[in-house]
Amino acid sequence: MESENNKPDRGNQRSRVNIELVPIRDPDHATETDRTSLIPCSKYDYVLVGKEYTGDSEHDRKQKAFIKALENKGYQTQKLREKNKVYFGILAPQEIFSKYAHLLKNPDNCSEEEKVSTPTRIRIVKFMLDNTFIGNGEKLHALLKEKVFEAVFPLHEEREQKKLIKKWARWTASFKTQPINEVRMYFGEKVALYFLWLGWYTYMLVPAALIGVIVFLYGLAFFESNPLIKEVCEGNSTIMCPLCDKCPMWQLSETCTYAKVTHLFDNEGTVFFSMFMALWATWFLEIWKRHRSREVCKWKLNNWDENEEELALELINDPDCTQDRYQHSYLRSILVLVLVCCMIALIIGLAQALVVFRVIATVFLSASKWQLMSDHANTVAVMMGAVLHYLTITIMTKVNRKVALFLCDLEKTRSNTGRERNFTVKMFTFQFLTLFSSLIYVAFFLGRINGRPGSYVRIAGMWRLEECHPSGCITDLFIQMAIIMVLKQTLSNVVEFLSPWVSYKIHNLQDKSPKGGSESNCIRDSWLHNYHMNEVDAFSLFNEFLEMMIQYSFTTIFVAAFPLAPLLALINNFFEIRLDAIKMVSLERRMFCKKTNDIGIWLQVLQAIGVLAVIANGLVIGVTSDFIPRLVYKYIYGPCAKGATDIDCMSGYINNSLSTVYMKDHNIRRDFEPGQLIFNGNNVTQCKYKDYRSDDDYAYTSQFWLIFAARFAFVLLFEHVAVVIKFIAAWFVPDVPLAVKNENLDRKFERLKRELRKMENRTTDI
Repeated sequence: MESENNKPDRGNQRSRVNIELVPIRDPDHATETDRTSLIPCSKYDYVLVGKEYTGDSEHDRKQKAFIKALENKGYQTQKLREKNKVYFGILAPQEIFSKYAHLLKNPDNCSEEEKVSTPTRIRIVKFMLDNTFIGNGEKLHALLKEKVFEAVFPLHEEREQKKLIKKWARWTASFKTQPINEVRMYFGEKVALYFLWLGWYTYMLVPAALIGVIVFLYGLAFFESNPLIKEVCEGNSTIMCPLCDKCPMWQLSETCTYAKVTHLFDNEGTVFFSMFMALWATWFLEIWKRHRSREVCKWKLNNWDENEEELALELINDPDCTQDRYQHSYLRSILVLVLVCCMIALIIGLAQALVVFRVIATVFLSASKWQLMSDHANTVAVMMGAVLHYLTITIMTKVNRKVALFLCDLEKTRSNTGRERNFTVKMFTFQFLTLFSSLIYVAFFLGRINGRPGSYVRIAGMWRLEECHPSGCITDLFIQMAIIMVLKQTLSNVVEFLSPWVSYKIHNLQDKSPKGGSESNCIRDSWLHNYHMNEVDAFSLFNEFLEMMIQYSFTTIFVAAFPLAPLLALINNFFEIRLDAIKMVSLERRMFCKKTNDIGIWLQVLQAIGVLAVIANGLVIGVTSDFIPRLVYKYIYGPCAKGATDIDCMSGYINNSLSTVYMKDHNIRRDFEPGQLIFNGNNVTQCKYKDYRSDDDYAYTSQFWLIFAARFAFVLLFEHVAVVIKFIAAWFVPDVPLAVKNENLDRKFERLKRELRKMENRTTDI
């Protein structure tokens, strides 16, 4: 049946709303009330939207066939036409919720006669819709792909939505505690756990950020008095070898600013901070487990099994279904492994392409007529490489997702939970390597595989590899990290929020039709408003988790080179919580809810990042920074080691870390162009470069091998001490608080007592 609803709009033309009620009973037995009454607009579980097709088109037949299949299952549907679109409201029968509650022992903690919670209804109906098929075997996913339907979504509840906006999803609530239970009752447990984890992570960043700032200020306090900085800034007589094929000779004092920046992030406090962050990562995870346990205990979901729920939903949808069996194929596993290796090789290849770009950019920038550009060609090339790296990350994110999904299809995982877990592992691995492969090169290979004057390593026999400045390579790593982290956090958040906000505002401006009035207009307003909100999919929450895991990686891995990373993460997360809340509640369609009792595979990802952080920070201090060479010089080669007491122990360190080449050597002259051998109008007879080599035969000196051994010993010692501390901390802090354990024990005891009484009562009755 169709009815028209007209309402004046301050002089505008009346709007026309077509509502058609499709009865769930057989038309021959339906009453007049069944044919004409409308369900309240807030009671529909889902809405399907498609283009309204005229005539007897294939898409129209498939639309009708799918709706008919739902009716045959007992679903009540309601149809609305608006601007060449057709909307189908779906209301599931109460029977399926009663079966769900019975099979899963009332997971929502209510009696079987009561209704399950709204998030559970949404989850159940979503499963049923996804597993309803038409005559040719096509399911909803295929129909959406063919554009038979354009969208499928649950409706926001206006009253609950306003409550969340008032308490949580607005900027003025930034300093208030998150109403996690209300979020859970509206979006489901998985969304609630995401915000619970994000809030806890942000809270735990406070001490890390504070210590990082103290380490930074420690370097700043000795900014002017540091003897290493003075030696560099006063090195006017030290002529350094060219850094690239087109670069001129240069004075050591030209890197004065670079040396000052390096000291801010490469000082004695860095070692302490790295050890602290290794302990912090363990401390954070262990306390998070306890925090999660308390909340999950309140929700009474300690023993929740996602796979069992999926089996129950399959039976409710089709009692005669045959369950999918676990499968494993060594051939498929080998194929997946080979493809993963190929993908990793591609990502590493892109990192090497960035190296080539920086090398070539340095050559062209050094030949620039702009003096500022030519003088700082190496630094500018590093910054340009970091920006290009960010663009590569943006592009590869989409490629990584498609490849990860393809690999998951090859694996043929039995359950959706297993598929999600496998996809998460692959996607995070690809994203991690995309972001960190270039950083790994800068941290551990830059300036160490480039050779020496007279025997430079060249790309394709043409371009020299990059070199570090005399102050070390850690500043290059800092520049890379700072640019990528700042760009990723700021630009990503701006795009993530502004894109749905602008889209939402445009749709609101376009929809000028009247609001309110009769029940039919209420339905129209609700459905159109939700349809015009931004789309969400199965990846929406995954993207939020992935973004935070990458940030967590930046905050812990290589933090020795960037002590301010926790502070930047803290500032970002302060805004991230509200951005995500406002986006989910006010700008996007209602997210598909999922019941769970933890953050799933992401916990293992966090643990893996913690282990990598220990390894990476140990290597950064031992290999990338000059901490070990400075210690060796201070206690073995420096003036204090020789008995001097009236001079700083680090005096002469910079000159000691430089080697000399003489232009009388033909092999040396061959590596430089004639114009490079002239400095300030004079012919250069010798120049210095950063390395520990003999001036005669250019072999490594004994000091080089001593430093090499000290680096190796430090890395082993640091990592073993850090790992032992992590294990002790993990053992010392139980995953589950005693109060939670005792509460679970009491519940089990009371349940067993009730069961025993029931059995005794039945025996007495007999």
